[in-house]
Amino acid sequence: MSDKGDYYSILGVGADATQQEIARAYRALMRSHHPDMDSSLGQANGTGQEPAQEAELLRIMQAFSVLRDPERRAAYDRKLNSSAPIIIPVRHGPGRSEPSGPAIRVTPVRWESGPWA
Repeated sequence: MSDKGDYYSILGVGADATQQEIARAYRALMRSHHPDMDSSLGQANGTGQEPAQEAELLRIMQAFSVLRDPERRAAYDRKLNSSAPIIIPVRHGPGRSEPSGPAIRVTPVRWESGPWA
């Protein structure tokens, strides 16, 4: 599922839109983007649509198929909300006045050097 923007912005509705508003926005977009409604489109790929126009039409259809179903819309909303960063409170302990010990040096493992090489 490739998202170039979220489904709400593709359909041009808000996240609190009703099912009726989503359906109206979908029908209006389909009227303006459908190849049968625009006879000036060239025969680029045999379907009467340019690849970019076909991709836009598929994005509109995909957005509507998710947002029209209440269960899929709720799952999509949860996914959108979970992508926000989660703020985890961190408690800082008392600072140390002296260093805890020598620094640990981390070096890469060299598997090529050794008795088996």
